[in-house]
Amino acid sequence: MSQNPPFRADHVGSFLRPKRLLEARERKHKGEISAEELRKVEDDAITEIVRFQQDVGLQSITDGEFRRTYFHIDFLEQLGGVKTQPPVLVKHADGTEHLAPPVMHVVDKVRHVKEIQRADFEYLQSQLAPGKTAKVTIPSPTMLHFRGGRAGISREHYPDLEPFYQDVANAYGEELRSLAAAGCTYVQMDDTNLAYLCDDQMREAARQRGDDPDELPHRYASFINRVVAQKPQGMTLAVHLCRGNFKSTWAAQGGYEPVAEALLSEMNIDGYFLEYDDARSGDFKPLRHLKPGKTVVLGLVTTKLGELEHKDDIKRRIDEAAKYVPLDQLCLSPQCGFSSTVHGNDIAVEAQRAKLALIVEVAKEVWG
Repeated sequence: MSQNPPFRADHVGSFLRPKRLLEARERKHKGEISAEELRKVEDDAITEIVRFQQDVGLQSITDGEFRRTYFHIDFLEQLGGVKTQPPVLVKHADGTEHLAPPVMHVVDKVRHVKEIQRADFEYLQSQLAPGKTAKVTIPSPTMLHFRGGRAGISREHYPDLEPFYQDVANAYGEELRSLAAAGCTYVQMDDTNLAYLCDDQMREAARQRGDDPDELPHRYASFINRVVAQKPQGMTLAVHLCRGNFKSTWAAQGGYEPVAEALLSEMNIDGYFLEYDDARSGDFKPLRHLKPGKTVVLGLVTTKLGELEHKDDIKRRIDEAAKYVPLDQLCLSPQCGFSSTVHGNDIAVEAQRAKLALIVEVAKEVWG
C-alpha cells in the first residue's frame, strides 16, 4: 500500500455527526452554551471519529468536518472581503426538497486576515496514532466565482478579475503556509464547480450569467494553479470534484469530458478525487488526459445509499479505469463525504463503517 497521499484506500473527509454534537450546536445557536463549551463537545466527538477511522484501517485521517455546518461557507466567510448568504431549503409540492446553494459575495479586496484551520489541524494531529496522516479539507477557491459569477464580485474593488484571482490565490497560499508551519502535509480542496460544468443545465446557467462554459474549466485550472504555485514544499494538494451531496441528493450529472483536459492535463494538482459511484459520472475515457506522476482516486463506493457494494463489481470497475490510466496511478475512495453539511446523508453509521472497511479491503487486494 502507498505510504504517500493520496492513499490506495482514501476518503473524502466528512462523517455523520453524532447526536450529542448536533444537540450542542443547537444549544449554542440558542445561546444556551458558549463557543468554548461547544468546542469541548467537538473535541470529544473528533477524538472518537479519529479512533473510528484508525480502527477501520485508513491512513488519512480527518476531523470529520465536525466543526463545520457547511463544507465551504465556514471557511470562505473567514476570508477578508467575503460575505455569504445562507443556503435556503426549497420544498416542492411532491414532498421532496433541495438545498438552494448559498451565494458568496466578494464585497472588498480578498485577503487572509487570520489563520483559519491551524488550531483545528493541531487538535486533529494531537489525536493521531503513529504512522497516520492528518488531512485538512477546504473548499476550492473557484467557489468564490462560479455561484455568483461576475455579478457576485464587487466591481468597485475588482473592475478587472485578474487581481481577484491573484488575491484569492495569495490568501490560500497564506493559509497553506500556516498549515505547513503546524506540520500539515495533506490538504484537499473540495470543488463542485468543475463537476457542475459537466452538466448541460449547469452549463446553460453559466451562459445566462455571461460566462462561457467551455472556457471556464481552463480559467479555473489556471486559478487553482495560482494556489498550487504557493504550495509549501512537502505538502500534497488534492482536489475533489463533487456533484452535490445534501441529505443523499445530488445536483449535477454528466461525464467528465467537458472538463477533463483542463482538469487532468492543465491543472498542476497532485491528486484528483473523482465521483464514479453511478452512471451520472459517465465512463472512464476522460481519464486518458491524466498526466504522469498524478493520481486519480476513484470514488466507486457511494455515500448516498446504505446498500453495500460488491467487492467484485468494484474490482471490475478499477480494471475498466486501468484501460486509460496505469493501475499505479489509481486509488479507491467513497464518491464523496458522508456529511458534506451538518445534516448528513440518509445512511446509517454502521453502513458508513462497512463501506470504509470494504474500501480498505479491496485496496489491499488490488494493490497489495
